[in-house]
Amino acid sequence: MKKKTINLKEASFTQAINISAQWCKEWGEDLLSEEVLADRIAELIKTKKGIRGFFAYALSDKDCLLLDKLPFSLIFKFNEEGDAVVEIVVKNLIMSSGQIIIHQRNNNHEYEVASRNISNRCKAILRLLETKLVTKKINQALKDLDNMGNSFDNSIKYDSEQKDYIKKQILDIAK
Repeated sequence: MKKKTINLKEASFTQAINISAQWCKEWGEDLLSEEVLADRIAELIKTKKGIRGFFAYALSDKDCLLLDKLPFSLIFKFNEEGDAVVEIVVKNLIMSSGQIIIHQRNNNHEYEVASRNISNRCKAILRLLETKLVTKKINQALKDLDNMGNSFDNSIKYDSEQKDYIKKQILDIAK
């Protein structure tokens, strides 16, 4: 029987999530070294679906501690990838921060905690990435904030309370 392998450059969004979950599990069980994991992730995040899938999983899964520990080898690979990593992490910071306010309003503590965890992970990553690139992406996001929103098509814009909270979270990166 031939083992089926996935070409990381052709992985779908869902496959990228599943691959990331498997690698995170193996790393958490000490079956993968930080360096090997970082090399694998570096290959996965070279494509748009791969980077979206990796961050969708690694930021949101409370049991995957990879982005809480942030091994140097992984940060090094994130910095090598540069723009794409900073852009997706900034977007996730903005979206999760905006959702925190929605969850507070809906009195949904469980989702609020999950969104807060994503926001905190994003801030921790951004603090360790190349400063000039982070500053550039953050400044652009702040300029575009009025045109951003809670929906995939941005049809539901962030309200003033959400925008104020998002700005506070962005300023918190410098701390």
